[in-house]
Amino acid sequence: MLTEAPVRPAPTIAQDRRPHAIVIGSGFGGLAAAVRLGARGFRVTVLERLDRPGGRARVFQRDGFTFDAGPTIITAPFLLEELWALAGRRLADDVRIVPCEPFYRIRFHDGAIFTYSGDEAAMRAEVARFSPNDVPGWERYMRLSEETCRIGFEGLGHVPFGTLADMLRVVPDLIRLRAWRSVYSVVSDHIRDPKLRIVFSFHPLLIGGNPLAASSVYCLIPALEARWGVHFAMGGTGALVRGLADLVKHVGGTIRYRAEVSRIEVEAGRVRGVRLADGETVPADIVVSNADSAFTYASLLAHLPRRRWTDRRLARARYSNGLFVWYFGTRRRYETVGHHTIMIGPRYEEHLRDIFRRKVLAPDFSLYLHRPTAADPTLAPPGCDTFYALAPVPNLESRTDWGREAEPFRARIARYLEETLLPGLSSEIVVSHVATPVDFERDVLSPRGAGFGLEPILTQSAWFRPHNESEEVAGLYLVGAGTHPGAGVPGVLSSARVLDTVVPDAARFR
Repeated sequence: MLTEAPVRPAPTIAQDRRPHAIVIGSGFGGLAAAVRLGARGFRVTVLERLDRPGGRARVFQRDGFTFDAGPTIITAPFLLEELWALAGRRLADDVRIVPCEPFYRIRFHDGAIFTYSGDEAAMRAEVARFSPNDVPGWERYMRLSEETCRIGFEGLGHVPFGTLADMLRVVPDLIRLRAWRSVYSVVSDHIRDPKLRIVFSFHPLLIGGNPLAASSVYCLIPALEARWGVHFAMGGTGALVRGLADLVKHVGGTIRYRAEVSRIEVEAGRVRGVRLADGETVPADIVVSNADSAFTYASLLAHLPRRRWTDRRLARARYSNGLFVWYFGTRRRYETVGHHTIMIGPRYEEHLRDIFRRKVLAPDFSLYLHRPTAADPTLAPPGCDTFYALAPVPNLESRTDWGREAEPFRARIARYLEETLLPGLSSEIVVSHVATPVDFERDVLSPRGAGFGLEPILTQSAWFRPHNESEEVAGLYLVGAGTHPGAGVPGVLSSARVLDTVVPDAARFR
């Protein structure tokens, strides 16, 4: 049985002989890295440029409504339980995680609804309701998804790809999984019904990927959800962020807010610390960047000649889609609306091409509608509901003038929601706030306003992605969506897990 570790007393810097690790950014990846390094004997300082932790997972309040700004779905909760155990505590003692059942309701433009759950029998019945002839193909696809999850997530998600040899070792698995093919094409090999093809191929959008281009390795997501479930943290995802921030302190670390890093200091090819925007220099034995990987190299190491992640290469890289998010609160509750609803627009393939290839803001859209008050009414005033509606849109390469387009786009979303799921919405809204790719670029320093960093295609995955142990500078490590294994809460937590392999023991620095 785990026993709670006592909070370590905070010695003065002069007294503290532990090697110093700086973590840039306090997203899920940065906080998880800080917990792991603190548990391994490092003195950890997290430097966060904003006034609160969370990064893309930050939280804000408006007139009694609480909004999670970023991720809302928790899968593979054992990754969180592992962090709490490293600190000698139990996740359940600090944060209550509840299963979501069903996982989602997927609503098509013609009003048809697929209820997506973790119940195998119910899923078989849903597939049969849409297309009885596709049941055997769905069963084969789920077996493929399980094998892909075993190899791609359980086997490789926490393994560093620091050398080309690491990549070559997994080539046989990638060939067996036909990793060069897209998720959509592999789903289409197994399933013929157009709607079911969407149901089982949309998952890469959860991590910034185009289902028409994302490697079939990401077919692992349905099996991951089926095995570990889809969960929600009571109090919102922000409750997990606050819990992780407390864990950092519990293992003897410090979080400094409004501490913006302007550059990573390097001497003789090795990190020596960081310089803040106000001119302060903070020395360190190692630096872990939870900033976007492209931003880390192009901005924080702009003063350094780079061999691999040059400005030219970063400019030619492919970035994930942007996000338009409308946060709103209503004076009434919409009890018939579930926790997670995915609303598919009239064009699937063509709309994806508009977003990822043509880079144009289309008049139509698909939405993820999040209603957290379905599980936790305390996230809104009594009798009210909290929502956000998220639409994948092109990143800033589209040159969309969001100052002009944001309100008309929001109004189109509002009309559509009022006509479908939220009757009378226009007269029920009491709080409204919008975020566009411009906000992602400004607030979380996401290049091109991309919501998830580099696009998850095969040639930007594993060894081809910026490495967890920097190829450019000794003593620099990367965590978060922009490094291996990629975006999504399981991905960024796993990126911190990789540090256990690539960061030397604290005793090596003494």
